[in-house]
Amino acid sequence: MRAARSRHNAGVRTRHLLQLVLLSALWGASFLFIRIASPVLGPNVMAALRIGLATLTLAAIMRATGEPWPWRHWRELTGLGVMTVALPFLLYAWAALRLPAGYSSLLNTMVVPFGVLASAWMKEDQLSPRKWLGCLCGFIGVAFIVRLGPVQPTPELMVAALACVAAAACYGICTPWMKRATQRISPLAIAAGIHATALVGLLPGAAWDLPHARFTAPALLAVLVMGVVTSGLAYWLNLRVLSQISPVAAMSSAFMIPLFGVAWGSLFLGEALGPGMLWGGALVLLATTLVTGFNPLRWLGFLRTR
Repeated sequence: MRAARSRHNAGVRTRHLLQLVLLSALWGASFLFIRIASPVLGPNVMAALRIGLATLTLAAIMRATGEPWPWRHWRELTGLGVMTVALPFLLYAWAALRLPAGYSSLLNTMVVPFGVLASAWMKEDQLSPRKWLGCLCGFIGVAFIVRLGPVQPTPELMVAALACVAAAACYGICTPWMKRATQRISPLAIAAGIHATALVGLLPGAAWDLPHARFTAPALLAVLVMGVVTSGLAYWLNLRVLSQISPVAAMSSAFMIPLFGVAWGSLFLGEALGPGMLWGGALVLLATTLVTGFNPLRWLGFLRTR
C-alpha cells in the first residue's frame, strides 16, 4: 500500500514537472512573439488583441464545459486581471520596442525573488538565509544583464529593463494571491475572468492607438499564437498546476523560461549573446534555485530511475 502511494506521488510530481517545462517553453516563446508583434502593432493594440483572443478562447472552453462565469468574485478577479495580465502584458510589449527577447525572458526570472517575498509576507512560505542570498544574486544578475550585455546600456534600455522587472514583480507578488483564489474559484473561471477584466481596462488605450497600428501577417500570426496558446491555454494550465502545488514550487517554471527565451531569440531573431548576459543569466538562474530549492540534478536522477 505504501509502495503504491509512493509510486502515485512520484507520478504526480513527474506530471507537474513536465507541465512546468511545457509552460516554460510556451512562455519563453511568447517573448519572441512579443518582439515580432509589438513594434508593428504598438504595445497597446498588441496587448489588447492578445488578451481579447485569450478571453475568446477561454470563454469558448467555458461554454463547451458548462463552466459558469464567476461574477460574484469580480472585484478579486479585476485586481488579479490588472496585476497579472493587463500591466505585465503592456509592460513587456512596451519593453520589446527596445529590448531583445532574450533580455526580457531573463529579466522575467525576477518573478521568483518577488514571489518568495510576497509568499513570506502572506504566510505562504518562510524566508531563510539561502532565500535572501538568492534574492541578492538575482538583483546582481539583473545588473550584469543590463550593464554588460551585447546591447548598449542606454537610458532607454535601462527604463525598458525596469519595465520588465516591474512586470516580473506583478507576477511574483500576485502568485500567492492567485494560489488562494484557486481554493475558491476553478482555474478555468479564474483564467477567463482575469483576461476579461484586463481586456476592459486596455480597450481605451488600444482604441486610441489603433490608427497607428500596422496589421502585417507575421504580427497577426504572433498575436494569434500568444492569445490562444501562450495566454489562454497556458494560463489555464498554470492555474491548474498552482491549485495543486505551493506558490514557490509553481514559480520554479521561471527557472527554465530564459533557457527557451534566449534560445528562441538567438535562433529566430539572431540576437547576440554577450558575456555579461551569460554571467548575469547564470546568476539569475542561481537565484531561482536558491529561493525555490529546485535542484535539476535531483530531478534528473529521479527521472533516470523511472
